[in-house]
Amino acid sequence: MPTREVKAGDIAIGGNNPLVFIAGPCVIESEDVTLKAAHRLKEISDRNNIPLIFKSSYDKANRSSVNSFRGPGIKEGLKILSRVRAETGLAILSDVHSIEEISPASEVLDIIQIPAFLSRQTDLIVAAAGTGKPVNIKKGQFLAPGDMVNTIEKAASTGNQNILITERGVSFGYNNLVVDMRSIPIMQGFGYPVIYDATHSVQLPGGQGSCSGGQREFIEPLSRSAVAAGCDAVFMEVHENPDNAMCDGPNMLDIDSFPELAEKLMALHQLIRN
Repeated sequence: MPTREVKAGDIAIGGNNPLVFIAGPCVIESEDVTLKAAHRLKEISDRNNIPLIFKSSYDKANRSSVNSFRGPGIKEGLKILSRVRAETGLAILSDVHSIEEISPASEVLDIIQIPAFLSRQTDLIVAAAGTGKPVNIKKGQFLAPGDMVNTIEKAASTGNQNILITERGVSFGYNNLVVDMRSIPIMQGFGYPVIYDATHSVQLPGGQGSCSGGQREFIEPLSRSAVAAGCDAVFMEVHENPDNAMCDGPNMLDIDSFPELAEKLMALHQLIRN
């Protein structure tokens, strides 16, 4: 049974809509890098008819090390994301980490994202949903799929039904994650669209000591599995040079590989729907 439809700008996620992609660099490294990536993704989206929402973080507040690059911060970051939106027309998604961030972020973002580590923070979820904007809540690595019904109820208690849930793997021993594809239909059973995070699912949290590692070679097979399981959208961080990225490089996809993979996943999604 189709999930509820959630709209962000001109993009509709869930229902009987085509597969949607959420893509962009993990973090805002600079205005130039971010705008270049956004324009490239806009071009890919237009050329290949790929429904696409742009994502990049203005602050990575949960980095492994105090010395890790976090981004430009909310003021400069939102300014850059606002420019991306104005120049490309793409809908924008980014994370919030505190209640104080929600008001300024909601003026720029089309989707407010709750990071996985904060997926049980009641006040944060309620405040984000209280804006009326679509809210994407990433399932914590420590939660079972069925546990997300409580998180959904927190957001829905505000009257906001524009709720998205993201599967990004569950902790599996030390410095590793595993994805249980049963989580996609389980969480869709709550009635809301489910997104599969193809790049954070291949992360090796803290796997390099002071930073996380990753296995990007598994992005494609896992994303194919998630689409076959019926996900409504795929979240995929991309970069023009992942090996030299300032955050999460080992688990990001080279932007040059994105169009081909996206087309494969869209074809598979259509096949499953038919």
